[in-house]
Amino acid sequence: MYQVKFLKKAISELKVIDPIWQNRIKEKITQLAKDPSQLKNRIKPLKGKYKKFLRLRVGNYRIIFKRKDKELIILIIRVAHRSESY
Repeated sequence: MYQVKFLKKAISELKVIDPIWQNRIKEKITQLAKDPSQLKNRIKPLKGKYKKFLRLRVGNYRIIFKRKDKELIILIIRVAHRSESY
């Protein structure tokens, strides 16, 4: 199981989102921490200068994160609407 860490910016972005979507996003983050392979169809790598990051799609929201397999850490960088996330 991975340990999930949030950047301060990601926490503040999550707090602004509608509570119904907050719960869905938190559920997906929990699933991601338990077993990232369950969500492999929703996870894609970013391109360009952000190619070391991954994104998880949850409805119209995107969770931008970095997975550190050696330390078993998932670092949540952004949680934003798809129109604002990239």
